[in-house]
Amino acid sequence: MEAKAIARYVRMSPRKVRLVVDQIRGKSVNEAYAILQFSKKAASEPVSKTLRSAVANAQYRAQDGGGFVDADDLVVRAAYVDEGPTLRRWRAAAMGRAAPLRKRTSHITVVVDSEE
Repeated sequence: MEAKAIARYVRMSPRKVRLVVDQIRGKSVNEAYAILQFSKKAASEPVSKTLRSAVANAQYRAQDGGGFVDADDLVVRAAYVDEGPTLRRWRAAAMGRAAPLRKRTSHITVVVDSEE
C-alpha cells in the first residue's frame, strides 16, 4: 500500500532539509523515526511530521479498502525536497545601501510503501 505526504512552504532552506531527508530514504519507517528523533538538525521536525502523515495516509487508505497496514511493515520508498518560492527581503547595509535577504522555502515529499 503506497501512500504519500507533502509538506509545502516549509520555512527552511532546501539544502538544509535535504541533509536530513537523505538519511531516511530507503529505511524502514521505525528506523527513520529513530534517526529523526535523535537528529540534531532543526529540519528533522518538519520531515518527521511529514513521515508521520504519510504513514497515517497509508493506514487510512488500507482501512478504507478493507485491509490493514502495520507501520512496522512500511518502508520509505522515496523522500525528496523541492524548492518553494523565495521570500525576498532587504536589509540595511553600509553607506545607505540595501543588501538582499533570500528567505527560502521547501516542499518536502515522503512516499511510504509496504515492504514486499
